[in-house]
This record gives sequence, C-alpha cells and structure tokens, in this order.
Amino acid sequence: MYLDALEFLDDEREAWRPFEALAGLDDAALERSVPDAHGWSGRDLMGHLVAWLEVSLAVARELAVDESSATRSRIDAEWAAGGDALNDRLVTTWAELPLDEVRRRFDTVPGELRGYLTVVPEIRWLKDAAMLESFQGETIDHYREHVDDLEAILAAGR
Repeated sequence: MYLDALEFLDDEREAWRPFEALAGLDDAALERSVPDAHGWSGRDLMGHLVAWLEVSLAVARELAVDESSATRSRIDAEWAAGGDALNDRLVTTWAELPLDEVRRRFDTVPGELRGYLTVVPEIRWLKDAAMLESFQGETIDHYREHVDDLEAILAAGR
C-alpha cells in the first residue's frame, strides 16, 4: 500500500525506465517478430504497454473531475468478457498505426499519465483499493509481466 502519490509515481517511473530502451531500436528491429517474446515485435510490446497506459490515462482524466470512471467500468466489463480477445484487438489496432505514431505515443503517454495522477485527488485512486490495484496493474505490475519479453526483443535488436 502506498502512503502518497509520489511514492507510487517514483516506483512506476523506475519500473518503466528499462522499457525506454525500446525507443532506441531502429525501425527494422522494432518490426522484427521475436519468438522468445511470444512472437511479438518491439512495436507490439510498445503498443501493448501503451494501450493499457492510455486506458489508465483515460481513467485518470475522468477521476480528475469526477469520483468515478466510466472508462474503468467499460474496460473491466470487456476484460471479464475476454481479456485475451481485448489484448488481441489492442495489438491489431496498434499494428495498423504508423510506426512514427507508435513511437510518439510511447514517448509521451507515460509522462502524461504521471502528470494526471498528480492532480487526481488521492482519495479517488491511491486511497481507493480497487483503483490503486487498477493503476498498479496497468503500470508497475504490467511492466514486470513483460520484462522477459523486453529482454528478448532488445537482445534480438542488437
């Protein structure tokens, strides 16, 4: 349990830092499918992570002005109906974006989320166990789930 937002944000920032190495890969390396990363490319991993960060960003924007989040409710329902299908849709959506757009969002969305979380009242996310679990699950815990994928993609890109 976090005592204040800055503690969470510091942990999130540190957990994200290794993934920033993906931005240093050239386009060909980002597009290459890596068997040891579930067949994903660096682009797929970037898109997958940032898609979920964008969900958190939408939730944070809503919580900045309201006590609840329609986005959180919708995504929870979609996840319950089929998490793998939702992830597959996200990967497909991101695969259709120009690589420059993937790179731009990869560079900007994490910081934008951190910025929004500094203005959301802590009672609406940090002190709300379900919301904290959601934000932690789509950031820190999610990054941990993909460390091996990151390592495989970076190794293949060298």
